[in-house]
Formats: sequence, structure tokens, C-alpha cells
Amino acid sequence: MLKFYKIMFFNSMILGTLIAISSYSWFGMWMGLEINLLSIIPLFNSTKNMYTSEASLKYFLTQAMASLILLLSLILMMISTELIAPLMSLAKEILLNSALLTKLGAAPFHYWFPEVMEGLNWMNCMILLTWQKIAPMCILIMSNPKTEFMVVIILTCLVISSIMGFNQISLRKIMAYSSINHIAWMLSAMLVSVSVWFIYLIVYLIITINISSIFAYSKLMSINQLTLFMNQNKTNKISLMINFMSLGGLPPFLGFLPKWFTINWMIIENFTILAFLLIILTLIMLFVYIRIMLSSLIIQFSESKIPSKNLSLFPIYLINFISLSSLFGCTFLFNFI
Repeated sequence: MLKFYKIMFFNSMILGTLIAISSYSWFGMWMGLEINLLSIIPLFNSTKNMYTSEASLKYFLTQAMASLILLLSLILMMISTELIAPLMSLAKEILLNSALLTKLGAAPFHYWFPEVMEGLNWMNCMILLTWQKIAPMCILIMSNPKTEFMVVIILTCLVISSIMGFNQISLRKIMAYSSINHIAWMLSAMLVSVSVWFIYLIVYLIITINISSIFAYSKLMSINQLTLFMNQNKTNKISLMINFMSLGGLPPFLGFLPKWFTINWMIIENFTILAFLLIILTLIMLFVYIRIMLSSLIIQFSESKIPSKNLSLFPIYLINFISLSSLFGCTFLFNFI
């Protein structure tokens, strides 16, 4: 049963994000981010998990530092004296964007992200992976960052997520590094077209919510637990495999659509080398997803013949069906537009 204060802070968190993305001034955006931050900390705390307090404190300190740097860069941008005029471009390009990327969890400002994810339950991880990405990315688009700076961040995200996710057994950390990898794709889409970025964000939200829902329902925390769970219910096995293949961007699934658009527009805008590096380095992340699916493919002879009392997973199965069939629908739709 949801407590009243959690419902109140959840609405306040949504309100903070809406204030940040709809504000006309930099100060209003900063205020929206602060409302969002102060609202999500009570949601992270839980009496059932001793690690949530540590994760909440890490998240608060990191986000507060990023907000401080953001406010400093805004103050420097507003000062128009000749003495500090050379610092304005530096403040905008380095301080402002670095603060937003820290809030986003992009590499090389990502060190807090996997550690915070490890201390939260799956519902809070879902919020951190999905809703908390919206406001910093929208502000980043409005700040119009330089291409060279963004290319460095994109390549850093790709390399770090691929290397660090390679040897993880914690599912929450794998999802964190997967998120960093997809941040690189979303920043690349942001460079070429805001519409492509929006499509990528929506598809990523759908897939991440579905995977987090399956993990939350089954209470999975490690790759070692996947084998037993997946052999209890074949529908769950197929659902998880579909979602991870979609998250990796394999063609028959919905996750291929935004990557297809991103690569197409990057080649049109002469970002061919960057598109090539995106594809090559994402293949390493795809190997991490295959490791998770491989646990599901193992056949156990000691399967239980007694059906477990499972709750209704109709919403998850419905989203899986959408994930499986949407690429065909979108392909036909875009052919007629």
C-alpha cells in the first residue's frame, strides 16, 4: 500500500521536471531541478533496505554539487563586464554542460550512477533510469552545446559503458552501464535531430520500464538468479529475451527503430565516423545482454512441475507485444507518410 507522503513527493517530482523543461529562464530551470531533487530523496528511502540511506545520500550530494556548478555557470553567464567576458563561453560550454551531464549520469561524470543504482529497489531504479533523464536532457538541448565537446562525451560514454559492463554480475549495475551506453546514442541523436532524440527517448523509456517491471516482479538482483526464475515460466523467459534484444537494437524489435533513425541522420549530417564507432562499441554492450539471455537458454532437468502462484502479468505481456510488433507498424506508417 502506498503511503500518502510518497504520493505527494511523487507528484512533486513530476512537477519539478515539468517546471524545468517548460521554464523560460535559466533560473526557473534550476529551480525545477531542485524541486525534482528534493522530492525524489524521500522516495528513495525505505525501511526494508538498509542500503537505501547510503544511496540517497550519494545521490543527494552528487546532484547538489551539480546544481551548485550549474548555478555558478548561470551567474557567470549573466555577468556582462569586460573582465569576465572571456569566461562566459567557458562557463556555458564547460561548467553548464558538465553539471547537466553529471545530473544525467553520463561518463566521465558517471561514478555515482552505478553505486546509487546498487542501493535502490527496482521501482526506484526505474525512476532513476527513466524520468530523471528527461529534465537534464531537455535543458542540454536548450543550451545548444558545441559539437566537439559532445563528441568527446559520446565516445567516453561508449568506451566506459562497454568496458565496465563487461564483467558485472549485478543486474542493477548492468542496467546502469546500459543506460550510459544509451545516453551516448541519445546525445548523438541530439546532435542531428531533436525529433530523432525524442523518438529514441520514448522507445528507451518503454523498454526500460518493461525490463525493470519484470525484475521487480521476480525480485532478481544477480545474473546467477536468472536460470531458476526463467525456467519456472516460459512466458517470462521469452519476454525478457525480447526486451533485451530490443534494448540491444536488433532489427525485428522496436529498439532497432531509433538506432536506425540515428545512424541514418548521422550519415546525412556527415557524422559517418562517429556512427561507425557507435555501432562497433555497442556490439560489446550487446555481448553483455547475450550473457543475460544465455542464462535463460540453459535447460534445467530439475524444473518444478508444480505451477507457481503468479500474479497477473498482463500489462508486461502487453508491452512486450507492443515491443515485438511496433517496428512493423512504424515501418508501414512511415512508408505512407
